[in-house]
Amino acid sequence: MPIRDLCDYIDWSPFFHVWELRGRYPAIFDDPTVGSQARELFDDAQTLLDEIAAKNLFTARGAFGFWPANSTRDDEVEVWVGESREKKLTTFGFLRQQMHKPAGQFNHSLADYIAPLSNPQSAAGDPRSQDYLGGFAVTIHGADELATKFKEAHDDYNAIMAKALADRLAEAFAEYLHQRARISWGFGKEENLSSQDLIRERYRGIRPAPGYPACPDHIQKRALFDLLGAEEKTGIKLTESYAMHPAASVSGFYFSHPEAKYFGVGQIGRDQVEDYAKRRGESIAEVEKRLAPNLGYEPKEVARDQ
Repeated sequence: MPIRDLCDYIDWSPFFHVWELRGRYPAIFDDPTVGSQARELFDDAQTLLDEIAAKNLFTARGAFGFWPANSTRDDEVEVWVGESREKKLTTFGFLRQQMHKPAGQFNHSLADYIAPLSNPQSAAGDPRSQDYLGGFAVTIHGADELATKFKEAHDDYNAIMAKALADRLAEAFAEYLHQRARISWGFGKEENLSSQDLIRERYRGIRPAPGYPACPDHIQKRALFDLLGAEEKTGIKLTESYAMHPAASVSGFYFSHPEAKYFGVGQIGRDQVEDYAKRRGESIAEVEKRLAPNLGYEPKEVARDQ
């Protein structure tokens, strides 16, 4: 993707947070305390962004896809090789909230937004539910190299600026590609949304990322990247801890359900951790280590010689 084509999709508000300036773009420019500083930062960002686009200092690469998919009763989503839905390609295991909620509300799992394989609401004569799971990965290459050049010239300000712009462009690319995905899926053809509408997510569907509140286990990136061929197609590399390099990268799932929304799994019990570990074929200790921030209990001590 040409960098210039992504600029209209940038959400500038988080850009100012990098510089510890709080406010929403463009209202921040009228702030009596930080308005003038925010305007100066923004103008400098535009100057560097123009140079980056004109000289092709950054490269934007991404991939997205859709696969036939169905949910199971144990919060998993099975991805199929083809429309016959007889041979599994891979399985994504999700977690479910375990919090007390008012009557009439239920605990969410991302698997709720994918139809089960056997669905009485399927088209007549076809008992198999024709649902799909999408996925994507996008990245901005070149920020580290540009930042290094600035640092070598003792220009720390523009070194930080380069990386901040790369992060904003990666998020902009994710927003742009989600729009393309919704159009390709069919239901996004009549959206007619403005840039601000896109930033405020006034569209159908969600794009939750592994490692974030609705899907806190980063390990899900491995299967997603394998499905997409992301490392080959985008140049993103996953570390042993499933961090993405370059850092200005975004990946996640596409859910098209009209009622899909973002949520946090929150604290979960040992019963669910045991079930999740069993589904993944891992030890409880391995899962507890990755999901430490979400544990609603103290893990059992493991003897040193075990």
